Amino acid sequence: PHLAALVLARGGSKGIPLKNIKLLAGVPLIGWVLRAAIDAGVFHSIWVSTDHDEIEKVAKQFGAQVHRRSPEVSQDSSTSLEAIREFLNHHHDVDIVGNIQATSPCLHPSDLIKVADLIQKEGFDSVFSVVRRHQFRWSEVKKGENKMTEPQNLNPAKRYRRQDWPGELYENGSFYFAKRHLIEKGYLQGGKMAYYEMRAEHSVDIDIDIDWPIAEQRVLSFGYFGKEPLKEVKLLVCSIEGCLTNGRIYVTEDHKEMVSYDYRDIVGIDLLKKRGIQVRLISERDCSKTLSAMQLGCVAKVSATNKLQVLKDWQEDMGLSWKEVAYLGNEESDVECLKQAGMSGVPADACAAAQKAAGYICKSRGGCGAVREFAEHIFLLLEKVNSARKQ
Repeated sequence: PHLAALVLARGGSKGIPLKNIKLLAGVPLIGWVLRAAIDAGVFHSIWVSTDHDEIEKVAKQFGAQVHRRSPEVSQDSSTSLEAIREFLNHHHDVDIVGNIQATSPCLHPSDLIKVADLIQKEGFDSVFSVVRRHQFRWSEVKKGENKMTEPQNLNPAKRYRRQDWPGELYENGSFYFAKRHLIEKGYLQGGKMAYYEMRAEHSVDIDIDIDWPIAEQRVLSFGYFGKEPLKEVKLLVCSIEGCLTNGRIYVTEDHKEMVSYDYRDIVGIDLLKKRGIQVRLISERDCSKTLSAMQLGCVAKVSATNKLQVLKDWQEDMGLSWKEVAYLGNEESDVECLKQAGMSGVPADACAAAQKAAGYICKSRGGCGAVREFAEHIFLLLEKVNSARKQ
């Protein structure tokens, strides 16, 4: 049977404008679940249903196909079921839909693989995600009612300790898998049903964790970053123009060139060095005089006609795996380097091709703190690496 992953991502959002493609830890929100769906390897096709051009663009960058939903199912009052049924009406080859919520960025491929087995091999008609919570519930007393609240799932005289109580299962909204015949009848849950219990740390819902910085910390700690495990970064290579500087060149009357840089980026380079990470610089221009004036103390290659070859030479000379190399670039000439490096980033104003190839998109523009921001991102991911080692 044809199993399709479907992410619903309309352009309208009452809380955060274009929330589905807002950057979360340097990746568009929808990118986290698309990465997990693609790497799971269990879907015959992966789709994003949207009514917005920018969301369509991001979806295709991450390798998904796009279904342009109609205005009728793109309203604030439209339900997920209506959008899924419309999708099925246009795609008659699909037998099972795995509806994955864009707002669940800590979803891992391993979860999707196990759910696919439940519905394809064990014969369930629908499977949905749940999380275990240890919360005591009480009845609501509305204002003006002359009654007392009542315990719903506990005896106040004999309260459980957390470790002695298994808790309760709640839907967490990460995904709903269902066969076509159920959806056509108007159900996402029905027939032979099963739940799939997700780990609590993977159960992150942006609709609930509306505080974006908190959600970013959760994703950096528990998100899925790719098939290969992260390794400790030992080399950062940074493109000079457009990353360390803003790319502008000022020419004086006596034909001398001047550039500007942000002191925060210099601090970022110093912090990387203190963590034992080498920083090397690369440029297509001969900017040796500028580098000498900046006194950064970094190995640099200028007039580089083939940046990828320079990167390979450095990687081999240092005896590093690609997972130990980070690259910050901003132009089309950086694309192959961004793809090759284990950790890659671009400033906010990088060209479209570079943004597509990068794993992290800075909030800062080139020459305005992007190097420092990328350094902080590297430090956060190194904490994840160290945490995994301890476990």
